[in-house]
Amino acid sequence: MKLHYRIFTLFLALFLFASSLSIVPVSANSNAVVDNAVQDTAQYLLKTVQKPEVGSIGGEWAILGLARSSYNVQQSYYDDYYRGVETYVKALNGNLHDKKYTEYSRLVIALTAIGADPSNVSGYNLLTPLGDFDKTIWQGINGPIFALIALDSGNYPIPVNPTAKTQATRDMYIDEILSNQLQDGGFALSGVSADPDITGMALQALSKYQSHPKVKVAIDNAIKLLSRIQDNEGGYASLGVSTSESTVQVLMALCELGIDLHDNRFVKNGNTIVDDLLSFYSKGQGFQHTTDGSGVSGMSTEQAFYGLVNVQRILSGQSSLYRMNDVKLSTSLTQVSSNGLANKSKDIKVMPIIAANPSFSDITNHANKAAIASLASRGIINGLTDNEFAPDQTMTRAEFATIVTKSLGLPIQERATFNDVTASDWYADYVGTAYYYGIVSGTSETTFTPNNTITRQEAAVMITNAAKLSGMDTALSPAETRDMLAQFGDYTQTSEWSRNALAFSYREHLLSQDMLNIEPSTSVTRAEIAEMLYRLLTAAKLIKEAN
Repeated sequence: MKLHYRIFTLFLALFLFASSLSIVPVSANSNAVVDNAVQDTAQYLLKTVQKPEVGSIGGEWAILGLARSSYNVQQSYYDDYYRGVETYVKALNGNLHDKKYTEYSRLVIALTAIGADPSNVSGYNLLTPLGDFDKTIWQGINGPIFALIALDSGNYPIPVNPTAKTQATRDMYIDEILSNQLQDGGFALSGVSADPDITGMALQALSKYQSHPKVKVAIDNAIKLLSRIQDNEGGYASLGVSTSESTVQVLMALCELGIDLHDNRFVKNGNTIVDDLLSFYSKGQGFQHTTDGSGVSGMSTEQAFYGLVNVQRILSGQSSLYRMNDVKLSTSLTQVSSNGLANKSKDIKVMPIIAANPSFSDITNHANKAAIASLASRGIINGLTDNEFAPDQTMTRAEFATIVTKSLGLPIQERATFNDVTASDWYADYVGTAYYYGIVSGTSETTFTPNNTITRQEAAVMITNAAKLSGMDTALSPAETRDMLAQFGDYTQTSEWSRNALAFSYREHLLSQDMLNIEPSTSVTRAEIAEMLYRLLTAAKLIKEAN
């Protein structure tokens, strides 16, 4: 017979005395059975998820539960996971998915739990996509639900997304969730009947907004529905099948809302919702999906685990699972990403955002809008006027020397090097600085020809020099250079002095490999230069986007 949850604490002394398991000391305010299940399942997860990777199973939910539990997990476990996240994000160029924005939300939640900074993962801000309202809600109610949970987990401000058709706000996500409430008071992915899983998730997202009158009414109606459909075992069924996952999501909602787990509305036939969840538990073997012998699954175990961790935290007087104000930023996970690569010049510094994203009228639908806006918000690049950027105009060698110097935050070096660059020229100090640091060279020993437009191969060389200064490995063997450039029909037209730099730029995706030809002597546009420089700063971990 199932042990009644309300008398668990009476057995505290018995469990401490009789248990042969090695567990952490149990708090006087916690419950021994819950603690034992948490400790045992944590051990099981660490055996079965030895190398967590990005994913809904064996990834973020396991990391979340372990990081928020009382179980002592070695820091190397989280470090290894974070390195895997960096590799994954970089391989996708920060684009985790074109339509499923819960991919971003799930990662933000896990990274916040381990004290990592989701706004700078290999130079990519994983919060920024959540500022795009239309794309976030594309997949249905799941989108705004987990966007709110993710943003609220670290109290992150709504990120400004310069490419969004509709800039999101928290109120917009709240309203989107509320607009999906069904007549029975619940929520579902589709149809007119409430699903306990989705209803529980919606309440988790709305939990921090209970003071809003319309949210309070919606929560009250959903709670009535969940109380009404709870079965006699204390659990919940989805599509007519009682599952641990359904029970967990309602349990999570109660914890996040601050509803007592012994609340009479959620005790049926003497059974609480925790009683029901523990009925799916097998010591040393995780949690089953159903109790009819369906067996343990990764999803059911990971969800049940973080649900029990939430119970453990509530019983011991800690903040709930998703309220992560108690998490401290981990230096071991953020040091490199926040300050650039380890081998960068000591004179390079990350350029902060100093102004709102510009509203250049001529880049609204431009492919390089995000790069232009990011650099402009840091004062690295300017428009030709306050309202126009002129993305398709060319750039001079002097202008390029200026923006690359600014982008790396290099200290000005006043040096008179070229006869055609005088001290009174507005770009003189920037050309001198770029030359001092080996980023640019002259067109001869005494001339720089500052007003010549910069060509694609010249830009590649200068960008590659900046990359080397930033700590990137720019070396390629002759074979690697040849193989990289041979895919382009006009590679033989490139100058010998530019080929290594061009190959590096294509290898690191600073230049797009989608083009049929290199066109090495073609003047590059202001938009192309902005994109190249933005990609360099991203790869060198020198971009930290706004939250």
